[in-house]
Amino acid sequence: MTFSHRTLLTAALLTSVAFPAAAEPVFNRIASFAVADNLPADADKKATTSAEIIAATEDGNMLVYSDSPNKAIGLIDISDAKAPKAGGAVSFDGEPTSVAVAAGKALVAVNTRESFVKPSGILAQVDLASKTVDTTCDLGGQPDSIALNKDKTIAAIAIENERDEEVNDGDIPQMPAGDLVLLSLKDGVVDCGSIKHVTLTGLADVAGDDPEPEFVSFNSLDEVALTLQENNYIVIIDGKTGTVKSHFSAGTVNLEGVDTKKDGALKFTGEMKDVPREPDAVKWLDDNRLVVANEGDWKGGARGFTIFDKTGKVVYENGAALEREIAKIGHYPDKRNKKGIEPEGLEAAKFGDDNLFFVLSERASIVGVYKDTGAEPELLQLLPSGISPEGAVAIPGRNLLATANAADLGEDGGARSHVMLYERAEGTPAYPQIVSTEKDGELIGFGALSGLAPIKDKPGMLVAVNDSFYASQPTIFTIDATQKPAKIVDALRITRNGAAAQKLDSEGVTPDGEGGYWLANEGDADKLVGHGIIHVNEKGEIEKEIAIPAELRAHDKRFGFEGITSVGEGDDKVLWMAVQREWGDDEKGFVKLVSYKPSSEEWGAVRYPLEKTESGWVGLSEITAHGDYAYIIERDNLIGSAAKLKKIYRVALADLKPAKLGGELPVVKKEEVRDLLPELKALGGYVVDKVEGFTVDAAGNGYVVTDNDGVDDSSGETLFFSIGTMNAM
Repeated sequence: MTFSHRTLLTAALLTSVAFPAAAEPVFNRIASFAVADNLPADADKKATTSAEIIAATEDGNMLVYSDSPNKAIGLIDISDAKAPKAGGAVSFDGEPTSVAVAAGKALVAVNTRESFVKPSGILAQVDLASKTVDTTCDLGGQPDSIALNKDKTIAAIAIENERDEEVNDGDIPQMPAGDLVLLSLKDGVVDCGSIKHVTLTGLADVAGDDPEPEFVSFNSLDEVALTLQENNYIVIIDGKTGTVKSHFSAGTVNLEGVDTKKDGALKFTGEMKDVPREPDAVKWLDDNRLVVANEGDWKGGARGFTIFDKTGKVVYENGAALEREIAKIGHYPDKRNKKGIEPEGLEAAKFGDDNLFFVLSERASIVGVYKDTGAEPELLQLLPSGISPEGAVAIPGRNLLATANAADLGEDGGARSHVMLYERAEGTPAYPQIVSTEKDGELIGFGALSGLAPIKDKPGMLVAVNDSFYASQPTIFTIDATQKPAKIVDALRITRNGAAAQKLDSEGVTPDGEGGYWLANEGDADKLVGHGIIHVNEKGEIEKEIAIPAELRAHDKRFGFEGITSVGEGDDKVLWMAVQREWGDDEKGFVKLVSYKPSSEEWGAVRYPLEKTESGWVGLSEITAHGDYAYIIERDNLIGSAAKLKKIYRVALADLKPAKLGGELPVVKKEEVRDLLPELKALGGYVVDKVEGFTVDAAGNGYVVTDNDGVDDSSGETLFFSIGTMNAM
C-alpha cells in the first residue's frame, strides 16, 4: 500500500528568514542548470565541466558562461527562467577565462599560453546567433577577466600572466609581468588595431615589478578599477586614455570571532592580526566607491569584503561579519580554514529602487545579498548556490540573478557544475531552513546533521546529532522547529573523561527518558571507530559504550548503524538500530534492523527488504518509532538528476519480533509512506543525496533533515522541513 503525497510544500518549505520584512521583495532560487547538459551529443557525459564567469545578452534571455575544462563557452536559453534549456557551446584552442556580451556578440578572453614563462592569449569575438568565431585579437599575454564600459565601446582585460605555484612555493616575483589591455569596439565588433597596453609595474609595495592583475570593473565615467590580487593592490585607470589616475594598497584587516584551526570543530573565538586583504573581484557601487571581495591567493585573504573610495580610503570593512552569518546557517567550511569562506565573486545592480550588490563565497557556496545604503551595507539574504560560485550576473529587467558554480564532482559521484537562477519577487525567503544562535555569548556552529529525535511533551522541539566530520566536537543540538527558520538553541557537547569524545560517528539519537540519550555509532575499522551504541547522561558525559556482539562483528562492514529509536518503557525497553547496507552475512537486497534490550543486554535482529535501483547503492539512513510503527528512511546514494529513491517507509511495531543473531532472521513487511523527492526539489536546486534524519515530534508532526557533509565537496545546504502530521499516514 502506497500513501499519497500531499501538497505541503508551501507551508512546510518556504520558511521565513529574519532579515527582510515579509512584504519586501526577496530572491528565491527558481531553477538549476547542470553544465553537463550542454556537452555535445558525442561527448563523454561524465567529462568534467565548469561554469566560472557568466554574462547575459541585452534582452536577458540567454546566459553565456566560460567552461575552461572543456575549452568552451556554454549558452543557456532562459527565455523561460524556470525551465532553462541547453543552448550549445562554442569551442576554442585554449582556455576561456572570462566572457562579456555586447550586441549579440560574446567577447571571450582565452588563455593560450605555452607555459607560465611564455604566456599568451586572445580575445575571441563570437556571434551568438551562429555560434561562430568572427575574429580574434592577440592580447600579448594570459588574460584573466574582461569588462565592458556602460555604452559598450571600451573593453578592459586584465592580463595576469599568473604565477606558477609549484615554483619557489609560489613566491613572487615570477616574470613576465602582467598588465591591462584596453581596446575599442562598436556594436559588439572589436577593433584589434586599437589595443593599448597599460603598464602596471612600479606601483605596488609587494612585488611591484610583477603585477598580477585579477579583476576589472568600469564605472559610468569610464574609469577602470583593477585588482592586483597577490600584490594586495588596487589601481584606478582612465579607460579612454590608459592613464593611471590613482593607486593604493588594499591594506590589512584584524579579524575577531573567527575559527582559526582545521580541527574538526567549529570554534568562533579566534583572532587574526594584520591579514592582507588580497582582493579578487571588484565592482563599482557608484562613480566614487568600489567594493572588493577579499579572497586571498598568496599570503592573505581577509574573509570578507571592503568598500573603498577611489582614493583608497576605507569606507566600510566587513571583517568577519559575513563569515559569521554564513556559519549561522551551517555553511562554514572548516576544512578550508586558513582563508575561511573565501569571498571571490561580486555583482552589483539596481533592482527597482534598491542598489544591491552580491558577494559570492567560493568555499561556503553562498551568495550574500546586500543593500547599498551609502554607509554600512545591509545584509538582506543568504542564497544557497551550487558548489564554488565564482561568477554572477544580474538581470534587473527580469528581476533575475544567475550564478556560475565552478566545481564539478561528477567523477567521484558528487554534484556536477551548475548555473543557478534566482528571481526577485514579493514573498519570504525559502532558505535557510535552519539557523543557529549563540550560547553563553558564543556562536553555535553546526553542520553534518544526522539523526533526529523528539523532545518528550514539547511539540516542535527536537534534538539532532552531528557525525564524524566534526570528530573533535561531537554534539547533540536542540532545535526549536516552532520558529521559521528553525533555530538551533542549544549545543550539548559529548565528552569522555572530561574531554571531547573521540572516535565517534554518531548517526542516530534517541532520548533515554531520564534526560540523557542513546546514540548509534557507525563504525569504520580504517579509522579505528567501533560499531556500537553509546549512552550519555544529561550533561553529555558518556556513561556506557556497548560494542556490537561477536555474531555481528564477524561480518561487519563500514556501513553500520544509521539510526536508533526506543520502543517500550522500563525493563521492557528495546533499542532498534537500522544498519545502512548489507553486511557480510546478508543476502543481497536485505539489511538488518538490530535490537538491543538494555535490561537484559540481549541482541537480536530482523531482515528488512531494500528497494532496487538501476545504479548506485540503496541503504537505510534513519529509524524512528511513533505510534504503532517504526518509520525508516530508505535512499540511494545518488545526487542531482540521477537520484531516484529518497523515501520514508514504515514497519508495524507488532512485526518487529527479533530473532537471535547467527540464525535465520524473519523478514518484515514495509509500506511506503512518503516520497521525499518533491520536497528535495522544491528549492530549485539539485537533489541532495544524504537524507539522513527523520523524527516525529510530540504533536505528531514529521521532520526531515539532510546531511551537508560539513560543506566538504558539498554545496553546504542543510534542508530541514516538516512533512506534516503523521497520524493520517
